[in-house]
Amino acid sequence: MARIIGSILSHIPEILFVAAILLAFLSRKNHSLDRRFLDWMLLLGIGVSYVWSGVFHVFFPNVAASSIGWANSPFQFEIGVADIAIGIAAILSFWRGLEFKSAVVIYIALFCFGVAVGHFYQAAATQDYAANNFGVLLVITLIQMVALPYWLWKSQREARATS
Repeated sequence: MARIIGSILSHIPEILFVAAILLAFLSRKNHSLDRRFLDWMLLLGIGVSYVWSGVFHVFFPNVAASSIGWANSPFQFEIGVADIAIGIAAILSFWRGLEFKSAVVIYIALFCFGVAVGHFYQAAATQDYAANNFGVLLVITLIQMVALPYWLWKSQREARATS
């Protein structure tokens, strides 16, 4: 049982990503599918996931660093606080309008781009293929980097068309 719980806890970002997609399909909100994808991904795929990640960087820096294939450093605290901050903003955006969501999406898209570049560089320069450096989380980061601005754009188009 401890092994199962440990496996679930170590895969929270992936679980939340899939849950966001499923909830977007199942949601009864009066919005388009693109808007529901945007909302649920901001709430779960970014919001809760980034708060989760931030907590590990701040309170369990050795665990967070080793899962990425890095040594612990003061950087863990800084990225942890940044993750928690954007996670909270993303969670709040679930209940806010497209203007608020726009600010969160712009930050996340740029942040994800920087994260992806850094992880590709680490893989190429130092052969760091640790699971959280060059694995499923990198794929999710790349998807979010492209999908969130797309869903925002589609949602804004829909909002303009209906007003």
